[in-house]
Amino acid sequence: MTVLLSTILTLSVLGVLSAVILYFVAQKFHVEEDPRIDEVEKMLPGANCGGCGFAGCRGMADALVKQDDISALYCPVGGAEVMKGVASYLGKAAPEKEPAVATVRCGGVCSKRPRTNEYNGSKSCAVAASFYVGETACAYGCLGYGDCVEACAFDAIKVNPETGIAEVDADKCTACGACVKACPKHIIELRKKWPKNRAVYVSCVSKDKGAVTMKACKAGCIGCGKCAKVCAFGAITIENGVAYIDSQKCKLCRKCVNECPTGAIVLKGMEPLPKEPKAPAAKPAEPKKVEPKAEVANNDSVKEQK
Repeated sequence: MTVLLSTILTLSVLGVLSAVILYFVAQKFHVEEDPRIDEVEKMLPGANCGGCGFAGCRGMADALVKQDDISALYCPVGGAEVMKGVASYLGKAAPEKEPAVATVRCGGVCSKRPRTNEYNGSKSCAVAASFYVGETACAYGCLGYGDCVEACAFDAIKVNPETGIAEVDADKCTACGACVKACPKHIIELRKKWPKNRAVYVSCVSKDKGAVTMKACKAGCIGCGKCAKVCAFGAITIENGVAYIDSQKCKLCRKCVNECPTGAIVLKGMEPLPKEPKAPAAKPAEPKKVEPKAEVANNDSVKEQK
């Protein structure tokens, strides 16, 4: 019994001494935190989505307060208005960034991209992509198991059960980039958000040759280059057999949409340009009539001379 009591007493004394030591150490190395960090954190939306590059809004607030130049820091959820408010409070220049929206670059709906096999594993895009190309012959298309849906904290993306393709609600999307990171096929891209949610983009990322792409998906890009030829702004390039439209250069002229033979270029928020009627074939030129020579007049003149 005496041994037990002495053990308890010894441990209690050691605990008290440790607490005292930790207290003085904490006081010695205490770092005063800028109170502005708490205020900036309150001004941020509190989504903790990681779209700014930090684990949460607290990390973003800390960086905004401590860095003199905040031009590289941006909260995609709060947008320009929140950043202006934070910059005004801190007395710094507000970073400027164009609004963006997540865009699913795959047009391989069920009617265009027939299934060639059936997957019975875990309903996860990441798991399925690690095993094989998918249920179709296209190794680049949307798998449709919804990893992007689970990653989105704003309910801005859903998988359409009829098409099997993920679709983004542009009004809800905050361009946090979570779905971009979650997609193992890398078909989701943050693109410039036009007014009234208008957009023109190539809904295909397949790097296969044209014949292989068309066999796997009737809506795939075959890299023919017709769209690039009609673009007057140099916004379209062909690389690795697939066309790409630069949203910073595109002026939404829509000429490329009519030129695409497979319908791989998607047009949203606008009506397509009316297709120009084909010019009628030119009629063959009629042969010219050869007028007979005036032989009679020549004979009369000969008679008069006689």
